[in-house]
Amino acid sequence: MEHIQISIYVLGMLIALALLFDFMNGFHDAANAIATVVSTGVLKPQTAVAMAAVFNFIAIGVVGVHVAATLSKGTIDPKVVDQYIIFGALVGAIIWNLITWYYGIPSSSSHALIGGLVGAAVAKSGTGALIGSGLLKTVIFIVVAPLLGFALGSIIMLIVAWVFVKSTPRKVDTWFRRAQLFSAAAYSLGHGGNDAQKTMGIIWMLLIASGYSNASDTTPPSWVIISCYAAISFGTLFGGWRIVKTMGQKITKLKPVGGFCAETGGAITLIMSSFFGIPVSTTHTITGAIVGVGASQKMSAVRWGVAGNIVWAWIFTIPASAFMAAVAWWIGTHIM
Repeated sequence: MEHIQISIYVLGMLIALALLFDFMNGFHDAANAIATVVSTGVLKPQTAVAMAAVFNFIAIGVVGVHVAATLSKGTIDPKVVDQYIIFGALVGAIIWNLITWYYGIPSSSSHALIGGLVGAAVAKSGTGALIGSGLLKTVIFIVVAPLLGFALGSIIMLIVAWVFVKSTPRKVDTWFRRAQLFSAAAYSLGHGGNDAQKTMGIIWMLLIASGYSNASDTTPPSWVIISCYAAISFGTLFGGWRIVKTMGQKITKLKPVGGFCAETGGAITLIMSSFFGIPVSTTHTITGAIVGVGASQKMSAVRWGVAGNIVWAWIFTIPASAFMAAVAWWIGTHIM
């Protein structure tokens, strides 16, 4: 494989841009990890984001780097990767994240990044640059992840309701206020483990293309792993407050028991996906779990109009970020 010629300054700028995206990923998706525990009143916002940030980083020693390998070697042909594609992908994803954050739309940072890669690669080399098997896995889980979150959230809620059927509401509320601390921590672990690896995969892809890492390596350099987990943790620490209300209360009214079930269902989905190297959306997963919890009580408990608007954002994320990335790729070829 021929390596691209790239100056150390451009390489450094692109790595910094990737870490900025990683920071924004944590900032944008912090709502996914903390919305339920904040909206149920179990933790104050500042405490919740601090806990989420810590467990985002702890994931470094739990879930491996399977997702990073999928993204770096299984989405677009490594032969077409250059500094312009990486630039276009990151800029397209960052712009879409800013737009959706501003309007409080819980879209997927993960799919924005994948859409960015697709748009920049197609702009350069056409659809032949895409690796169908890797992208198909991602596209399938656009549907599977929220459905799995929905199923687990509703099943856990039904099991809890059956187990505590004779308990008083006060006792249930007290018990699950404590239990939600563990479920929120587990979800943050899954969030950090899956999402930090996506930026890790981008940087690894760039290092392989420029000859600073070998394509045969099974893991990226240690400094890449540490810096990506640190960046997403710091992003989470600052929190994307505009999205918290949408996730925590607008879809369905959550109590601590519902928050526990949603977070547990989402955490299982994320951690399992990370071990199998599948880059799923934390946004899709927790939304599906929240809807599942609401629907398990009664269908009218879910504000289906709000849920529908979120689904439309999911549908538009990949094509919108791909278009923006294609434009950014063209700009990059003229300014870099």
